[in-house]
Amino acid sequence: MFSVKQTINNLVAQPQLNALLAVAARALMSLIFIGAGYSKLTGYAGTQSYMEAMHVPGALLPLVIALELGGGIALLLGLQTRLVAGLLAGFSIVTGFIFHGGADQMNQIMLMKNFAIAGGLLAFVRTGAGAPAIDKD
Repeated sequence: MFSVKQTINNLVAQPQLNALLAVAARALMSLIFIGAGYSKLTGYAGTQSYMEAMHVPGALLPLVIALELGGGIALLLGLQTRLVAGLLAGFSIVTGFIFHGGADQMNQIMLMKNFAIAGGLLAFVRTGAGAPAIDKD
C-alpha cells in the first residue's frame, strides 16, 4: 500500500536530497534577515528615526544590523546555527510585539509572520544546520 509518510521518509533518507533540503531551508530562512539587515544599513537614518518613534533607542540599531545581517549570513552558511537561530527566534518574537503589536489586521498578520519565522528558527535550534554546513553537529 502507498504511504505518503514512507515515501517522504525514503526521499529524505537520500543524502543528496537531504543536503539540498538543508541548504534550501537555511537559505530561505536567512534571506529575510539578510535583506532586512542590509536595508537598515543602507537606510540607517530612516530606520533609526522609526525605531525612536516606536520608543526603541536608536543606539541599538548597530546591534540590530549585526544580528540581522551577521546572523542571516551565519544561518545561511550553517555557522553556530543553533545559537544564531535561537537569537533570531527571540529577536523575531520581541520585535513582533514591539513593531506589530497593533490591533489592526495588517499588524496582526505581521505579528503572526514573526511568530512563524520564530517557529522555523526553533526547528534549527532543535536539529542544527544539517549538512552541508560549517557546523559539524
